[in-house]
Amino acid sequence: MRPDYLHIVTILRISLAVAALGALPLERWDMFGVALSALVISILPDVIAAWMGIRLPWPFVAGIVVFVVASLFLGEVFDFYERYWWWDLALHTTSAIGFGLVGFVFIFALFEGDRYAAPPWAIGFISMCLAMAIGVLWEIFEFTMDSLFGLNMQKSGLQDTMWDLIVGTFGAIIAGSAGAAYLKGRERGWLTGLIDQFVRLNERIYRKIRARRRQDGGR
Repeated sequence: MRPDYLHIVTILRISLAVAALGALPLERWDMFGVALSALVISILPDVIAAWMGIRLPWPFVAGIVVFVVASLFLGEVFDFYERYWWWDLALHTTSAIGFGLVGFVFIFALFEGDRYAAPPWAIGFISMCLAMAIGVLWEIFEFTMDSLFGLNMQKSGLQDTMWDLIVGTFGAIIAGSAGAAYLKGRERGWLTGLIDQFVRLNERIYRKIRARRRQDGGR
C-alpha cells in the first residue's frame, strides 16, 4: 500500500473508533451507533475482498473509507446534508462512479479479460446501466424507509429523488466511459489507471490478459 493511502485509511478508521468511544461517556448513542457502523462498513471491503480472493487497489479502498465517513459520519452526525446543499449530490455522483467501476471490472472478468469479446461501448454501457440501477434501488429504499418509519431520507421528496438520479446518471456515464476508454487502450486517466491496477492485481481472473502479457514478455 502506498504510504499516503495507508495514512488516509488508518487515520479515518482510528478517528471513527475514537468518536464511537468518546460518545459513550457523553451518552451520545446516535453518534456511537453511526461511528461504529461507519467503522464496520469501512472495514467490510477488506473482508469481502479476502473472502472472494481478490485484491483491491488501495486508492479504491481509501476512496471507500472517505465516502463512508463523508456520507454516514459527517453527513448524519454533523448534519452536512443540511449545512451544504451540494453534499448529497456530490456523494451520489461519486458513489455512481464507484459502482460503475466495480460493475465494469466484474463484467470484464466474465470475459476473462478479453478486450475484443464485445465492443468497448457495449461493456461501458452495461457498466453504466448497472450503476444507474443501483441508484434507482437506493431511491426506492429511501422512499420505503420514509413511508414505513417516518424518516426523512428523501429530504425534499421528488426534487431530492430526481436530482439524485440525475447526478447518479452523470457519475454512471463517467464510469462507463472510463471502462470503454480502458478497453480501447487509453489507460492514461486516473479512473482508467485504477481499472488497470485492479486488473494487474487480479490477473488470475483475467486469464486472457495474463496470457497475452506472457506472450509479450511480461510487459
